[in-house]
Amino acid sequence: MNIRLEKPQDWREVENLTRESFWNVYRPGCTEHYVLNQYRNNPDFIPELDLVMEEDGRIIGHVMFSKAEIVLDDGSVFPSWTFGPISIHPDYKRKGYGLKLLQYALKKAKEMGIGLLQMEGNIEFYKHAGFDLACKQKIHYHAEPRESEVPYFLAQELIPGYWGNREGTYCPPKGYFVADANPEAFEAYEVTFPQKEKLRLPGQLGYEE
Repeated sequence: MNIRLEKPQDWREVENLTRESFWNVYRPGCTEHYVLNQYRNNPDFIPELDLVMEEDGRIIGHVMFSKAEIVLDDGSVFPSWTFGPISIHPDYKRKGYGLKLLQYALKKAKEMGIGLLQMEGNIEFYKHAGFDLACKQKIHYHAEPRESEVPYFLAQELIPGYWGNREGTYCPPKGYFVADANPEAFEAYEVTFPQKEKLRLPGQLGYEE
């Protein structure tokens, strides 16, 4: 197993990996590969944390990080960070590769002085990398009532004391909504990939029996 920085010649392979990893997971089809495609030119993108994982010379995993912000209760803005998509090829899922990639990335992030991360994800996985509910650190999610214990909104203080006793509200960076903001551009991009069937499945956002 080898973890290294992504190179321009990896871009298409990594985008296809991301597409395979997220296809029909959170919605019919997925948009995460387009988010990645567009994010590389985003000023919030952190190239030093644009990492691929290889096994037997094949790229099987990828993660990217982004600058983010928390709006404090006094109206000021506090610098923070987020990450994702984190992708593992379907053939290698549930074998520990995702956790190894994330742990490596978090160590690098801390070494770079990144003090606080928040993200949306499954706590049953991310708790193994040190994440907990963000509400426990008084970080609220923009799309949920302030008093809610949001089970999918997680945070971790990488540098002890960085967040302190503050309180504020987090909204994902605008770059993560690029497919919704530019649906025609996304569709033009999507047709350059092999056709796959979009399915409505249990566990997806908004799924109803």
